[in-house]
Amino acid sequence: MKKIEVMAPAGSFDSLSAAIRAGADSVYFGVGSLNMRSRATVNFSIEDLPKIVKLCKKAGVKTYLTLNIIVYDDELKYVRTICDAAKVAGVNAVIAADIAVMKYANSIGLPVHVSVQANVSNTESVRFYSQFADVMVLARELTLPQISNIIKTIEKDNICGPSGERIRIEIFTHGALCVSVSGKCYMSLGAYNSSANRGACFQNCRRRYRVIDDETGEELVIDNKYVMSPKDICTLEFLDRLLESGVSILKLEGRGRSADYVDTVTKVYREACDAWLKNQFTPENVDLWLEELKTVFNRGFWKGGYYLGEPLGEWCGFGGSRAKLHKIHLGRVTKYFSKLGVVELNVEAAELPQGQLLLIIGPTTGAVKFNASEIRLAGNNVSCAPKGSIVSVPVPRKVRKNDQLYLLVERRFGEEVGGDEL
Repeated sequence: MKKIEVMAPAGSFDSLSAAIRAGADSVYFGVGSLNMRSRATVNFSIEDLPKIVKLCKKAGVKTYLTLNIIVYDDELKYVRTICDAAKVAGVNAVIAADIAVMKYANSIGLPVHVSVQANVSNTESVRFYSQFADVMVLARELTLPQISNIIKTIEKDNICGPSGERIRIEIFTHGALCVSVSGKCYMSLGAYNSSANRGACFQNCRRRYRVIDDETGEELVIDNKYVMSPKDICTLEFLDRLLESGVSILKLEGRGRSADYVDTVTKVYREACDAWLKNQFTPENVDLWLEELKTVFNRGFWKGGYYLGEPLGEWCGFGGSRAKLHKIHLGRVTKYFSKLGVVELNVEAAELPQGQLLLIIGPTTGAVKFNASEIRLAGNNVSCAPKGSIVSVPVPRKVRKNDQLYLLVERRFGEEVGGDEL
């Protein structure tokens, strides 16, 4: 069987480099305001497209541009501008849900992937969208038998896209879930006139709520006040069954998340897919992979999901992240000595004890985790580098000047970790 395509999120050059180095086969990203992460501070510009494509082509990684929001008449010119720029830059495909986007992309020869926002749930929808797209992202609410049936019908009836190639199916595999069907939520629009379907969700479903009787003023006692905030989906425990259904592309959620998240999640699913292809997908490996996933941003894991026919009842029950490790900004890289494999660090925010787990993140570096096995200050080995010092530490691979340095600290029991993650 051909290699399974692992598609990683990229919301910044840090995350893009992390995805590439972690073994992604493809990356997806947005530019400007017309994508489902338009409110995020981590976003690319149209001018970044040539650089993104160049970096990815050099690594043999495909590039997919998200243009998957509802589009209005006064934005059609901007849609054409984005598609034209993507075509010129050499982007592999545009991810779209609006027919206007699909039609224009088709007209200029820019391949299309149908977004999960289109809620493709049956073979007739696949047949309809096959006039526009070679890849379909199926609705998140389908079961494994339903997915398998759609793929078997595609193969039996030889349903092909505009390229003449048989339709490939993409599945959402890991990350944050929306309480609404395939993410088509109107709660943020109703509350703040800021539409989730326009990439501007305020995530009011992620908050705590109280239920109060308007007539009596009595409040219902509920154990979990996060009544609309699902746990993250994690398909690792049944990934073998998911792959056996015939899916071609595994999509990892997280364009609003940091480089270390992208690095870890991409690496885990790359290893899991490769292990399955080699008949080495074992419960022991799954346990190790799950522990690794728990070290980065998560709201707890729903390990069955709709795919196994389960109702959405896995509510996170807390705010922020349940990552076992969280980041504390410590300083930055000042130099890298390639012959020695040593990095010079400016320890700016706090002291650095020997043996601590460190993380370096940068736009070319991606994410590098390592232990401060040895610390040298002014040529001498020290057990702890004081705040404000310049020290040298062995590092496993190349890093760059001005990359950011973080201390990775184990979260205390019961402590919730927030941060800038979406």
